[in-house]
Order: sequence, then structure tokens, then C-alpha cells
Amino acid sequence: MPDLLVRSFAPLLLAFQSCFTQPSFHSFWALSCAWILCSGRRSLSRIIQSAQLTEFKHYCSFHRFFSQSRWNLDDLGHCVFQLLLPFCAEVLVGAVDDTLARKSGRHIWGAGMHHDPLRSTQKRPFFAFGHNFVVFSLQVALPFAPDKYWAFPILVRMYRKRQTNQRAPGKGGKLERKQTGQATAKQYRTRPELALEMIQLVASWIPDRMLRVLGDSEYAGQSISRHLPANVKLISRMNMKAALYEPAGKVTKRGRRRKKGNRLPSPSQMAQDKKAKWIKTTVALYGKQVKLWYQTIDALWYPSAGQQLLRIVVVRDPSGRRRDDCFFSLDLTLSATQILEIFSRRWPLEVCFRDVKQFLGFEDPQNRVAKATTRTAPLIFYIYDLVLLWHAQAGYRLAAKSALDRLWYPQKTSVSFEDILRTLRHATWQERIFSDPALDAHTRKILQPFVEWAKALYPSEQTQSGGVELAAMDSGRPRPSA
Repeated sequence: MPDLLVRSFAPLLLAFQSCFTQPSFHSFWALSCAWILCSGRRSLSRIIQSAQLTEFKHYCSFHRFFSQSRWNLDDLGHCVFQLLLPFCAEVLVGAVDDTLARKSGRHIWGAGMHHDPLRSTQKRPFFAFGHNFVVFSLQVALPFAPDKYWAFPILVRMYRKRQTNQRAPGKGGKLERKQTGQATAKQYRTRPELALEMIQLVASWIPDRMLRVLGDSEYAGQSISRHLPANVKLISRMNMKAALYEPAGKVTKRGRRRKKGNRLPSPSQMAQDKKAKWIKTTVALYGKQVKLWYQTIDALWYPSAGQQLLRIVVVRDPSGRRRDDCFFSLDLTLSATQILEIFSRRWPLEVCFRDVKQFLGFEDPQNRVAKATTRTAPLIFYIYDLVLLWHAQAGYRLAAKSALDRLWYPQKTSVSFEDILRTLRHATWQERIFSDPALDAHTRKILQPFVEWAKALYPSEQTQSGGVELAAMDSGRPRPSA
């Protein structure tokens, strides 16, 4: 296997050995290391070229690793889950959300037009062509930054739009060619249904522990809340116009027992009530102390959660900059402030989406085959997890050596994924280049400025010569893979 990364990264890769056959595991090892060290656009061909992986295997082997090899994504997710358990609290917190990977090309399997949240506004929605992935992550605070939560994606499902009979313009037009890979009526599943499948799988891994799942309003409906396992509690956002009811009282008359009680004011009506008594408090949200007002009530949201009693929190920003909002929890042991604090841990998943797109080329692969399309993007999420786990186990000790002096950014106190990726690359270059005892002092003096120059480059903007090939240097010349 090619020795591309620092040695302390190897135990993390070895944890996945049981998920693959031996040839596939060698390909996984090589691609994971090359993906981390590669810079610029990360198409599969460029990954192979920049790391000189053709000296290790034929390039077709790496393409077949995604399109034909026997391995299962959920097995990889379970391995990441096992690696994360030592860092998790007794009650696990997960989050579910979806992200768009923009693509181009009519032959991209499974791609379609999806809502683009970055370009859309409240008045005008925008849509983009690409893949939509539903992701389940664990929210974990790591020892090197105990006050900051990270999202670790462990399960991923690709959402495929329903197949239609739309035809191309013109007399007797053909079926739209951009429907390649769209789901039939039998195959089609909504995003909440895909999320529920992942939640149930994770819950089966920890039958004796509680799992709190965070999601935005799309994942608050009956598709999820009415079918959760016994050890899962949902915390999500509620529509301000939601129909709330009292719990059903005791039966006093003959006939069918009532499923819900009397109608209660909606969250919007509660917020607009001038006689309402707001509770003023300060809550730790998103790393800051935030002043807010809130009201709380226990009620039924029958259209969504059925007869399950919810703890509902209506929130108001006293400064008036943000509109009123509403959240609910199926876990009645939590107070209103705890619900708000825990729900704020959903945000690291959004940060994860940005990081994998900006620093790991999440949108770059252009797969055309079904298996390759559904496997490549999730593998990038697992590479992201491995980089964070490496930093938690070994990399944090080396962070000071790779840190950049940014005098114009004095308020930065926490570590970012960009910093962690820079630390891993810098440690790799130092070990691969300067650990050779045959390297004389004069050559070391020449090479050291190149390493420092490469460290200062933006991780997503490094040139090819500053990325993988620098790690392969030994006394100023490329070294073939072992």
C-alpha cells in the first residue's frame, strides 16, 4: 500500500479493513490518502494522477473500486460510529439534513433539479441541477476543543426524484435524457423516509442508549415522528401556524375514545398575545450567550406526532432582529432552555457541508454509473471524519507547528477544519521529507522553505506540486509507491 500520509493516520484506516476484500482495501487506503493530499479539483482521474497511484495499481482498479467492488457504505458508517463512541456522552445527539452537490452533464446518473438554498431567497426560490444527499451525523465535542461540537456524518442516502413522462420539445420528442437514474414509483422515497431509515439503523446499534435526533422543519412531520424507535427522541422546528391540542381526557360518554382534546392557540397566536407572560433568559447558542424571551407549553401536534405529548417552546428575539420561532421536543425531561441549546448543535452539520465542498471537493466527481454515484460522495464524508479523528487522537499535539500567524484575525480562538487539514498535511511533509537520515543538512535547508510555503497556501487552492508530490519527495526527487 502507498505510504502517503503520516504514520499516525494508519490505525484509523486499518479500522476499516473488515469492510473490504484485500484488493479493495488497498484501493481504499490509497484513495483516502490521495484525496486528503490532493489540491484543486478532485475528479477521480486527477486524484490518481496527482498521487501517482498508477505506480501502485492500474488506474482502472480505482474506477472499479467505486463502480463494481463489493463493499457496503453502511458498514463503513458503522466503523466510524465505533471509532466515535469513546468521545460520545451517555446520551447521543445526532442530526439529519440534506445537501446539494451541483453537477453538469446530461448523463450524470441520478441527478435532477433540486432547491438551491444558497441562491434562494424568501421571495424567489432557485433550483440547481445536481445530486441531493440526505445525511445523518453524530454531534460530538472532541477533547482538543471541548466547547465546540463537530458533525461526523456516518450514514448517507442519495435522494432520487420520481420518474416522470416528461418529453423533450418537438413533435414526438424523446423522454428527457436528464432523467437518467430517476426512481420509479416503487423505488421512490422522500427525504424524511430516507432519514427515518438511517435513524432506525443507528438506533439498532445502541439499543440500550438514548439518541436525540435534531432536524429542521422538513424532518418534523409524521413520516419520522410517528415511526421512531423507543430509544430515539426528536427535537425539531415547528410551524408557527401548527394546530395544537390538549391531550385527550378520560372517556365520560359512550363511543370511540377521543384522540385529542380541545384546540389550543397556535404558536403564532401565543406570540401575538399581548397578555402572554414571556420568560426572559440568557442561553448559550452557537458558541455565544444570547438573550431571548420564551414561552413553553406541553401539547399535542396531532397532524405530525399524533398522540405523543410534545414540549413546545416559542422563542422571541427581544432586539427584534429575528422573527419569532418555535421548537418542540419529544423528550419531556428537557427544559425549554435545554431544548434550545441542544437544537443549536444541529448547525455543525451545515459547517460540515461547507467544509467538504470547499476543502475536499465534494462536488467535483462526475460519476455516470449508479454504484459509483452513490458511493463516491459518502466516501468523502468518511474521509472528513477520519481527518477529525486523527486530530483528536494525535494531530492536536502538532497543531502549533503548522499554525499560521494571522495578526489581522485576533478574535480567532477555535480550530477549524482548514487548520486541521493543514496540520495533517504539514505533519506528513515533515515526516516524509525530513525523517530520512540520508538527507544532508544543505538539502534540508533548501527544502524547509518549500514546506513552509506550502503550509501557508490555502488548502483548497494549493497547486499540484505543493500537495501530493511534495509528500513524495525524498532528497529532491519523487519516490515510487511501495
